[in-house]
Amino acid sequence: MDNKAIRKEMRQKRQSLSAPQQADASHGLARQLCRLPVFLFGKNIAFYLANDGEIDPRIAMGVAEAAGKACHLPVLHPLKQNRLHFVRYRTGQPLTSNRFGIAEPPLRRNRIVPLLAIDVVLLPMVAFDRQGNRLGMGGGFYDRTLSQTFGLTKFIGLAHSCQETDSIAPQPWDVPLQAIVTERDIIQIR
Repeated sequence: MDNKAIRKEMRQKRQSLSAPQQADASHGLARQLCRLPVFLFGKNIAFYLANDGEIDPRIAMGVAEAAGKACHLPVLHPLKQNRLHFVRYRTGQPLTSNRFGIAEPPLRRNRIVPLLAIDVVLLPMVAFDRQGNRLGMGGGFYDRTLSQTFGLTKFIGLAHSCQETDSIAPQPWDVPLQAIVTERDIIQIR
């Protein structure tokens, strides 16, 4: 199966999950992340706000906030094509919708966090395999943004367990993951 077909199938799978299934997955994800040393000991963690059936890391974000960690969210870069900024965020702060209809905090220069200051980036995935290969939505936002910090920041892919596939052909521009976390499992890659 090619990447386009995998992407379509996996998006349908995650979108078909009921609200109770999504809530259970969010709780399971938080439990799994709390077992991961990079999550436990990281001080600055980049999360995302779930969209399109993605596994929701908000419970884990609440755990991180309660532990005194700084939480950050991606915001579309206003000038650079398919790039992101990461902005400090606290639960309850106002959000706006970006051009894709995804909620994000307002972009203010004084809240932009340099990528090198972030210990771990949790990124959503459409599909993954056990070798650490992943498919995103296809825009390359995370790959373009994170390529400059490879080796200095940890990248952890998050997905529902139903989004696993046998094999994904890696692309040369893919930023490698250190682990994949689902509601059921932690898959260590490197």
